[in-house]
Parts: sequence; C-alpha cells; structure tokens
Amino acid sequence: MQKIRILTAGDSSLLIEFGKEICPETNRKISATVQLMREQHIEGVVDVIPAFCSLLINYDPRVISYKEIRKRMQALLKVDAKAGEQRKRVFEIPVCYGGEYGPDIANIAEHAGLSEEEVIQIHSSRDYLIYMLGFLPGFTYLGGLDERIHTPRLANPRLKINAGSVGIAGSQTGIYPLDSPGGWQLMGMTPVKTYDPNREVPILVEAGDYIRFVPVDEAEFKRIKEAVDRGEYQCVVHEGEV
Repeated sequence: MQKIRILTAGDSSLLIEFGKEICPETNRKISATVQLMREQHIEGVVDVIPAFCSLLINYDPRVISYKEIRKRMQALLKVDAKAGEQRKRVFEIPVCYGGEYGPDIANIAEHAGLSEEEVIQIHSSRDYLIYMLGFLPGFTYLGGLDERIHTPRLANPRLKINAGSVGIAGSQTGIYPLDSPGGWQLMGMTPVKTYDPNREVPILVEAGDYIRFVPVDEAEFKRIKEAVDRGEYQCVVHEGEV
C-alpha cells in the first residue's frame, strides 16, 4: 500500500489519497475506511464519496473544524483495515445479451476474435468489484474484466443509451442506470433498476460491493421487468467475508 495523504479540498472538504494504483487492495482500504466512519458516526460529516484511489469527505465546518476532522481521520486510518472488512455483497444482475438489447455484441466478438456465445460466457463468468459510482447516479465502474474482451469505446457515441444497458469501454464494464448519451459498446441489458429515485435507498449497490452478471433469455428478461415494474423483484444477494 502506498503512502496515504490527507489533503484539503476547499473550505469544507477533505481528500484522502490512498495511492495512485487502481487495485483491489486500495479499494478494500477505502471501503474499510468508509465503514469505520459510519460505525463511528463522526458528528459534522455530511457525506463521504469513494473513488478509484481516494475518498472525499464533506463536512460542516460549523460543527467540526478542519483540524479536528483531520485528527480523527489520521487516527482512523491507523486502524487495521480488516476491522472494517466484515462483509462482501455480491449482487446477481440478470442480463439479456445480444439482439436489440446488446447491439454491439458482434463488434465485441469480432474485436476479440471470439464467438458471441464465448463473449457472453467470459463476461458472466466472474464477480466484478465496484470500484466507484459516478458519471450518473448509480453508474457502476467495475474492475476485473477479462482482457480477452477488452474493447475500445465507440468512435461515435450514441445520443441515447437506454437505462439498464450493460457495456464495455476499454478495460471496464458497467451498467447505465439512466437513459443517457454514451460511447460504451453495448452487449446486453438488465431489467433491474440500479437507480430508482422512488426507492427508499435509490442506488442499489455501493462501492466495494460486487456484481455477478447472470445470462437470461428474452422471456425471462420480460418476466423480471414486469416484476421490477410492480416493485416485487429482489436481486439475489450473496453475503460473506471478503
């Protein structure tokens, strides 16, 4: 682990840099720090925003001073990371690959020199660590994509990508939570809403969780979508220690 730095980020934010390398070890330390902060309920902390290699802490300077929040964080960062690593959540996300749901899967397969079936098998064969959420509410930046299916972004981005679309851009894969412009290569779609403003907790997952893509056919996709629209669908979630 590289040296951790605590920096100012304006008059009410503090940035903790955990290094420069994007890797599971760094992500685990960030996730552990977030969990420890939640357990300690530090008065004056407004929000914590994890990223690939850093953690932004927004605080109310009327409640806690910069000197005090920095002191609290210095002490917390000395705590063994394992103290905050008590759970691992793996969300099963059903995906209908190809066809109208994944219009770029042929491009991905051709670039990889594989069949579409092989691409689907590779993409759905592992659990992906959520390094961070961003770009859109609930947009997942996932690590661990097999090098065989790394695919460049589209040369000409689309003006609209439908919510639920699952795509690849370079070495990353992710899910579009909302209709949006975008340049990722689309390989499938999930009926699950990873972001729903009407839900008690709008964003389904958190940084540090994992996603497991599960291939489904069109009939199953439609069945799940109907259940989602009725508010009756619950993702399968596996929990355990990291």
